[in-house]
Amino acid sequence: MRPVFFLLVTVAFFAMGGPAEAQRPAGLPVTGVVVDATGGVLPNAQVELKNGNGMPIASTVTDSVGAFRLDLVPSGRYDVRVTFEGFKPTTVRVTVGNRAPGALRVTLPLAAIAQEVNVGRAAAEVSADTASNLDVSAVDAETIENLPILDQDVLGTMVRFLDASAIGSGGTTLIVNGMEVNNLNVSASAIQQIKINQDPYSAEFARPGRGRIEVITKPGSQEYHGTASFFFRDSALDARNAFATTRPPEQRRNVEGFLGGPVRHSDATSFALSLRRDADDRQAIVVAQDPRGPVRLNIATPQRNLLLSGSVTHQHSKKTTIAIGFSYRDEATDNQGVGGVALPSVATNWHNVEREVTYTQQTVLTPKLLHQSRLLLGVEHETTTSLSQATGLVVLDAFTGGGAQGDWLRTEHHFTLTDTVTWSPGRHVVKAGVNIPDWSRRRFDDNTNSGGTFYFSSLAEYTAGRPYVFIQQVGNGHVAFLEKVLGGYVQDEVRVSPNLSVAFGLRYDWQNYFHDANNFGPRASFAFAPTAKGTVVIRGGAGLFYDRTGPRSIQDVLRYDGVRLLRYVISNPGYPNPIQSGQSLAAQPPTIVRFAPDVNIPSSLQYSISVERQLLKRTGLSVTYTGSRGFDQFRSRDVNAPLPPFYAVRPNPALGPVREIESAGRALGQSLQLTLRGQVTRYFNGSVQYVLSRAMNDTGGLNWMPPNSYDLSREYARADADERNRFDLLGTINPGSLFNLGVSLSLHSGRPYSILTGHDDFNTGTANARPPGVSRNSLEGRGHADVDLRWSRDIRLTGTRKDEKAGGSTLTVGVDAFNVLNHVNQGRYIGTLTSPFFGRAVSAQAPRRLQASLRFKF
Repeated sequence: MRPVFFLLVTVAFFAMGGPAEAQRPAGLPVTGVVVDATGGVLPNAQVELKNGNGMPIASTVTDSVGAFRLDLVPSGRYDVRVTFEGFKPTTVRVTVGNRAPGALRVTLPLAAIAQEVNVGRAAAEVSADTASNLDVSAVDAETIENLPILDQDVLGTMVRFLDASAIGSGGTTLIVNGMEVNNLNVSASAIQQIKINQDPYSAEFARPGRGRIEVITKPGSQEYHGTASFFFRDSALDARNAFATTRPPEQRRNVEGFLGGPVRHSDATSFALSLRRDADDRQAIVVAQDPRGPVRLNIATPQRNLLLSGSVTHQHSKKTTIAIGFSYRDEATDNQGVGGVALPSVATNWHNVEREVTYTQQTVLTPKLLHQSRLLLGVEHETTTSLSQATGLVVLDAFTGGGAQGDWLRTEHHFTLTDTVTWSPGRHVVKAGVNIPDWSRRRFDDNTNSGGTFYFSSLAEYTAGRPYVFIQQVGNGHVAFLEKVLGGYVQDEVRVSPNLSVAFGLRYDWQNYFHDANNFGPRASFAFAPTAKGTVVIRGGAGLFYDRTGPRSIQDVLRYDGVRLLRYVISNPGYPNPIQSGQSLAAQPPTIVRFAPDVNIPSSLQYSISVERQLLKRTGLSVTYTGSRGFDQFRSRDVNAPLPPFYAVRPNPALGPVREIESAGRALGQSLQLTLRGQVTRYFNGSVQYVLSRAMNDTGGLNWMPPNSYDLSREYARADADERNRFDLLGTINPGSLFNLGVSLSLHSGRPYSILTGHDDFNTGTANARPPGVSRNSLEGRGHADVDLRWSRDIRLTGTRKDEKAGGSTLTVGVDAFNVLNHVNQGRYIGTLTSPFFGRAVSAQAPRRLQASLRFKF
């Protein structure tokens, strides 16, 4: 109740506003025309006139030739903000004096979705639009250049602002140029903007705002511009990892670039190219213990990555714009899977190649009707090859050795489609569309664990030759199937009055292999400015969101059907020969994986209320309370587990474990979030965010299984990703033209973990039992603290700062320092009582590292 009480007090305080503005006197007209980058007019664009406080005082739409007129505008300085679906919103400043200002010409750059720049030099303004929530986390292209970003992994920098309770079973949803994709197939220099939690209850997307990342890439333009960057790191300049006995020799070299401009000086056709090449000579640190004593090793795990992408955009007519893009990704890692308690013998080599082609078309059907269609076709080929095929040896949380037996092949041919129609009659913006986020033919060839693996509870049991289980796979691991995921939505955004807007939407989601066809998710949100000045906005919303399984669970059901790929689980086997004399492996009961008869797609209800206040002209503060409830959450259960009270005999002795995927879990989460954003001080511009949260559930996810399948009374506990306190700061300090300083600060509470006995107490073949009376996730690891800095200096080569956009070129020299304080951020904690590392971590995140960079931009 304390967060709710605090929120109510904050609402009462923020709601205090000044007197109403006086009635606006008669004035002069403000006129203009809205065009795209090629000069084509844009009919039915939304034009809004805002006063110095950011409050809308007049609005209109452009006519059939892109012209607009706002009458009776009194003297003063105003912002004219123009938005049009499929283009980047643009704001221009206009001053009305004793005579009418000249006609404005507003050019909107192409962008797949609307843009709100929230971290950088742009102002943070409160707005009574439902999609303009102040607690959005976003960075634009300029900010990306000035922030400390390790290895140019911009998404990795932004994931801290996600909410684990809003992420689905398939992981974070990635939206690039309005389309859901698997990977970000452009370099960092080709990114125009990244945002999280923009319009959290939009019916257009399957997940809430804090469960998805939206990316806008740079389009081509009518002038040539580009960026070429080089980044370099070497361990000679780094601190030593806390778990390494010697500092491992590591080095990373990264080259990337972006080039865009017109095709043969055409006014109607432009192109964009993006390149990234990584060479990362990294090392994994082994922290294990075998019967001879501690094992400390540094093992080379080199990575090589290549990414090439491009697009061509053509203004086919005044009403139609088309774009065709491509991408090629090639990734390889040697000695994958080594580190922590995993010894070098379990290493695998991994290689993945992905090719994609995209087609985008935008057509203005009528002045009030816009149609957008996006299509993606892709092919992916992934292989994993083991360095050793020897029998596997696992001593719980002490060491993992033997052979990897991880041979694996995956191919995928996927198709993605997004088709949207936007209708803007008067104060309404009605949007409807169809999503096909995944329509894939997937092929898996599973040759893993073909030689079998022995599992031991402790080093003492290993020395004595007493494994608690032996697991081996035999048979045909080839599976091919078609995965279909469909969605559709309709949404109406209504500007009821200048200080009140509401949005109502309905979304439908469907996935094959599931038989529930009632997955309708209603969404609603509002934004209300209670004062005449518009410096305070109260907004809220709620929505129902449906989950997906992803391909792995479908693959498990198809391959572990008791006929195709046989997985044998033999408890208390012999060693080194698991099968007793006179018996055969084929005589053992196989493992089955199946969906529960009543399984359905899980859903979650998210709701929130927030108060936003404009503190200064360029600074805003928001306080948000968010709650979530998860229904019918995924989990797995062995429905053929040995029966209590002795747990000795399975109900069906002809079968081994029967893993049944069910939707019977529950989840509950709530958080209080404070966000300060904009020009916080004279020199600092960025975002500061604190989150107090609590997340509870009784499942660890789709593949999670409880220790005792007949008693789940102690499974409801803290969620695996629960972090009670999170503080994040991201921004830039610019004291002048001498240099820029980028700052990233992250302080997070520790995550929970469970105490395990280290024994197979329930004879299920899995040693995940806890001591009697002990709940799941009853322990907590240490928190996380990280400070990153970037110093950079711009050296003007040609032109001046004022005409940079007209052709000036700049060389930027930069130095990044990651984990400046060299704080030891420990990794996974060991909760197995029989492990020599119980209560300790066996890995840590990277120590202090330095990175040098050069960037040429024109």
